[in-house]
Amino acid sequence: MDIDWVQFLTDPITLASALACVATFATVMTLAAPAFSSDKLTSRLKSVANRREELRKKSRAALEGEKKSIRVRDTSMTKKFVDKLDLAKMLEDPGVQKKLIQAGLRGPKPISIFYFCRFALPIIFGIGAFVYIWFVNDHGLQMQMKAGAVVVGFAVGFYGPNLYLENLITKRRTSIMRAFPDSLDMMLICVESGMSIEQAFARVGEEIGTASAELAEELSLTTAELSYLQDRRQAYYNLAERTNHPGVKGVAMALVQAEKYGTPMGSALRTMAKENREMRITECEKKAAALPAKLTVPMIVFFLPVLFLVILGPAFIKIDSMGLGKPKAAEAQQQQQQRDQE
Repeated sequence: MDIDWVQFLTDPITLASALACVATFATVMTLAAPAFSSDKLTSRLKSVANRREELRKKSRAALEGEKKSIRVRDTSMTKKFVDKLDLAKMLEDPGVQKKLIQAGLRGPKPISIFYFCRFALPIIFGIGAFVYIWFVNDHGLQMQMKAGAVVVGFAVGFYGPNLYLENLITKRRTSIMRAFPDSLDMMLICVESGMSIEQAFARVGEEIGTASAELAEELSLTTAELSYLQDRRQAYYNLAERTNHPGVKGVAMALVQAEKYGTPMGSALRTMAKENREMRITECEKKAAALPAKLTVPMIVFFLPVLFLVILGPAFIKIDSMGLGKPKAAEAQQQQQQRDQE
């Protein structure tokens, strides 16, 4: 007996039975799924914890076996040269380590490069000035002027590293303070939302990187110090010392007092954010007030000659076209003809 499959599949009773079977199967699977599913999150966290403990044991065993220090050491040729000539003592600068940190140059290598440059650059610049003045082009200078040029070369080489370092410090501080009030506002939002101060520093450090990479670096370093230093106040003091700006020092002192006396962090951050924003506006007003005096010389040198040329040029052309100079030329020609006739 042949079955008409089209009629069978389109029969309402068949469709209703199929839908009932699908609904029953889905209900059974929904009810039985929790019994057969495993807790993947717990197993993954457990495996991560086991792996972390395993790596910790291996690192401890390696440190105990090799007895190596985790402190970064400078083994470059520059360091060996500086130590061999004892340049750190000969060219001693008490504040160089602090300046290097403020410029963002951390570790033992930058200080070796600094002392090497202070020793090598005066020699290079002095010899270069001597060779240029005596053998290339003396520009008609006398002996005293030539000796002065060589001395200037030595001085530029000796003070050049300090000037370069000061320039780096200024640029870094400017970049930090341009975004610091905004970072305080973001930190205030994080603290008032329930985050701890460490989490607020870490979060703001991630978000503020597009506006100021230097400030993001300082906030990340402060987060690490808050986590590992025994005295949390020292982390705030280190932040103020690395930036060397009154606004950051005020924020550091406010945070220290908030932790010491138990005052709300949100109130301190709100007050300091307002003060830093006013400080930034004051700096902008100072620059705007000093702008007219700075524009005086460029205007005299570059604008006034062009302005005189534009104003007086057409008048001169018009006077010349009117022929006011022709009568004098005609009179001179007549006098010359009279002389010829005589």
